[in-house]
Amino acid sequence: MISGIIFDIKRYAIHDGPGIRTTIFMKGCPLSCWWCHNPEGVSPKPELMYFEFKCIHCHTCVKVCPENAISFDENETQQIDREKCTGCGVCASACPTSALRLVGRVITVEELLTEIEKDIKLYDDSGGGVTFSGGEPLSQPKFLVESLKELKKRYIHTTVDTSGYAPKEVLKQILPHTDLFLYDIKLYDSGEHEKYTGVPNDIIIENLKFLTGQGKEVILRFPIIPGITDTDKNVKGWTNFISEIKGINEIDLLPFHDVSEKFRRIGREYKMTIHHRPPDEILKWIKEEFESIGLRVKIGG
Repeated sequence: MISGIIFDIKRYAIHDGPGIRTTIFMKGCPLSCWWCHNPEGVSPKPELMYFEFKCIHCHTCVKVCPENAISFDENETQQIDREKCTGCGVCASACPTSALRLVGRVITVEELLTEIEKDIKLYDDSGGGVTFSGGEPLSQPKFLVESLKELKKRYIHTTVDTSGYAPKEVLKQILPHTDLFLYDIKLYDSGEHEKYTGVPNDIIIENLKFLTGQGKEVILRFPIIPGITDTDKNVKGWTNFISEIKGINEIDLLPFHDVSEKFRRIGREYKMTIHHRPPDEILKWIKEEFESIGLRVKIGG
């Protein structure tokens, strides 16, 4: 029985592909983008999120933790030793105010299909379907492939939202069972890409070429990060590259917004020093640049 680890199921999604969709957020991602919208999806394992504003400092979590991974300092600030924490969830279950939440759970393909089938009428009425996001869905290839196969047996439209950072063999496995790829592009310069995401972009670019060469429907997604991805050099680099590839007709521009609170809750360092949305004039300029090479451009996912 094949299983995977997910951290959320979002119903009635309208920005993750055509129609009304169910979006499955999978755990694990090889990238560590400074601006990551879902930092709770980076680790492949279940982990704790701490909502400080809910905490009543009752110390129940300290008492029940089997690994002695939780403590409070002299200022009554909770400390989680994430190297000791095994993600067992005992503390989250015992917390009287839900200040602790375990993010990530194991689910079988069969259990996932049971959840998805609740929404089939919505797909039929709207032309929607199921989207796998994350995290990085390609980081759990067996679970993803089997889930996609089962969905296609049920004639459900499938979308995979990916960074493209995975072995080409994984893409080949899911190719016959995927109707649409939402494909993230970030920084055209590979050194800059590695600085801000933790990995170079050579695999991403090669996989994008591969997918379009197979005739698959691909919609690009481009996060607009002030001072990082919105530079003239970066935008021109992508427009020059995309103009030479056949089969790409659309791009979604995703304006940055501050998710520093999510990083704090999950105990991850937030490296972004800018906390504001990109100015409208920058969005307008980038939109016009991509339109100039014949792409349909939408602002927002």
